[in-house]
Amino acid sequence: MSVTSVPVQIADPVNAQILTVSEDRVQGFQRQPLQEIARLSGVELPLVIERIQAMLRAGTIRRVRQTLLATNLAQGALVAWEVPQEQLDMAFDYMFQKDPFSGHVVTRSTDAASPGSTYKLWTTLKVPQGFSMTKHCEFLAAQTGAKKFILLPAKRLFALGVGHVRRKGMEPGSRADAPADVQDVSIVTLNDLEWRVLVVLKREFSPEELTPDLWASRAKEAGVPLETFFEVAEEMNRRRIIGRFSTFLEHVKQLSTGEQVTRYNALFHWAVTPGREIEAGREVGRHHIMTHAYWREGGPEFRDVNVMGVAHGTEKAAVLAHKAAIDAHLRETGIEIFYTNVFWGGRSEIKPSEISPFAYREWCFANGLDPEKMRA
Repeated sequence: MSVTSVPVQIADPVNAQILTVSEDRVQGFQRQPLQEIARLSGVELPLVIERIQAMLRAGTIRRVRQTLLATNLAQGALVAWEVPQEQLDMAFDYMFQKDPFSGHVVTRSTDAASPGSTYKLWTTLKVPQGFSMTKHCEFLAAQTGAKKFILLPAKRLFALGVGHVRRKGMEPGSRADAPADVQDVSIVTLNDLEWRVLVVLKREFSPEELTPDLWASRAKEAGVPLETFFEVAEEMNRRRIIGRFSTFLEHVKQLSTGEQVTRYNALFHWAVTPGREIEAGREVGRHHIMTHAYWREGGPEFRDVNVMGVAHGTEKAAVLAHKAAIDAHLRETGIEIFYTNVFWGGRSEIKPSEISPFAYREWCFANGLDPEKMRA
């Protein structure tokens, strides 16, 4: 079959079968992740490789990479930015194009004026160990004209896995039989060998690199035998540093096929009784629609919200129906909701956040900053 005749639509039955697995079901480090996608999807390996390569070339898949649980490798936070409206696009472009440590860059709005609704720009930030998130944000604010910023680090995680194809048509209230697991946020230190392996492990793959022996060239690049590469990666997996092997789809942008994976990206806010954040987060996180759920402290500017989460959908009414089902479930379990809100995503760009301390020093020098003065 020629490249031009390989279907690249997400609606193609074989592609949907693959994507349902490849978006977020290949957890941890796998020695043969493409073979694992083939096993779980029931699609033969050569066809899995052909389809993922074709979708990546066509832009249906925007990247293929091994993800990390970066919250365990670098200090991280969701950052809400108050930026004058006339500077919003410029600030967005700067965060996306010129700050390698900002990952998700999203404009958000609420349906009505409400606490925190003046914070129109939201980013995720990772700053390598030893450096200051506050100092980093102060530099970004000076470059973009941001008037204020609020750091919202995660205290616990309850859900993390973006599988848009798998979630299509999901019924509101669909949830797991048990509450979600709690993931602690604890920083792990790495030695030089582990960093060498990690840096090449996390880099996204080109279509040509997608072969049955996926990791052989990466081990060579790291300068270690393949078995050593596997052993280091598997040890990092045991230490909860490795996330999932994933094919990432565009969220809101229209694809070359004319399809749109999702249209609405909603950040849900809940303020629940202090002391019940973990219980509430586990109940939110068990709902299958949630791609992210975490305990973050919003403070007085956000009416003291303490549980947040993200859900996506193609219809606004359906997204709101999912939230209503979660709200009802929380109340049924005896968890009082004192305040809640939805921050809707608009313009968005997503890239992996850089987490290397070596890269951070280089970025500092390139921007006329003394790395030592950027330390915490």
